[in-house]
Amino acid sequence: MKKLGAFLVCAVMAFGLVGCGSGDSTESKSITQAETQTEVVTDAVNEADTSNDNADSTVSEEQTSEESSADETDNVDTETGKTLVIYFSATGNTKDAAEYIAAETGADIFEITPAQEYTSDDLNYNDDSSRVSKEHNDESLRDVELTTTEVPGWESYDTVFVGYPIWWGTSAWPVDSFVKANDFTGKTVYPFCTSASSGLGSSADDLASEAGSGDWKDGQRFSSGVTQQDVADWISGLGLGQ
Repeated sequence: MKKLGAFLVCAVMAFGLVGCGSGDSTESKSITQAETQTEVVTDAVNEADTSNDNADSTVSEEQTSEESSADETDNVDTETGKTLVIYFSATGNTKDAAEYIAAETGADIFEITPAQEYTSDDLNYNDDSSRVSKEHNDESLRDVELTTTEVPGWESYDTVFVGYPIWWGTSAWPVDSFVKANDFTGKTVYPFCTSASSGLGSSADDLASEAGSGDWKDGQRFSSGVTQQDVADWISGLGLGQ
C-alpha cells in the first residue's frame, strides 16, 4: 500500500511540472491541484498505515486472549468424584471381592502390601509361633510396615471402598497401618471384609475410629467364596450415583 502511495505522489508531481509551461495562472492552479492531490494520497496512505496498525493490535490482543485461556486450562483442578477400592488380601479372597467391586463401580484399585510379605507359614493361626499368632498376642507387633501408604491422586477420590480379611474378629492389621497414615476428609468410605465364618464385628467401627476422618458407612461381610453376584447385590443397594 505504501509503494502505491509513493507512486501516486510521483505521478502528481510530474503532472505539475508539465503544467509549468502554461503560464503563471495555470502553474498556480496546477501546483494547488498537485498539493491537494498529494494531501489526498498522503491521507490515504496514513489511513492504510493506521488500519494495519489496528489490525496488528487486534491480532496481538487475540493471541494474548488465547494464551490466557490456555493458561487457565492448564490450571484446572484435578478431576474429582472418582471411586477407589483399597484392599489387603492374605489368601486371595479379599482380592476377589475387591476386583468384583471395581468391576461393578468402574473404580480404580490399590493393593495394600506389607514390606515383609505374609507367607503361608506366617498365616498359620493354629501355630502359636507363627507370625500372625505373635502379632495377635503382642499388639506392639501389629504396626506393620507397608511398601507405601501413598495413593496416586488420593485427593481426587470421593468414594473409597476399604477391604480386608477378618483376623481374630477384627480387621487384618496391615489395613490399620494404611488407614492411620491417610486423611479421609471429604470421602465416603465403605468397609468390606471376607472371612470363613466370622462376622464383620466391630472392625468397620474400629477402622473409622483409627482414621478419625471421613464419612464411614456400615460395612459388608462376604464369605471366603465370594462371587461377583454377591458383590453386585450389595453395590446395587448402596445407591451410588443417585
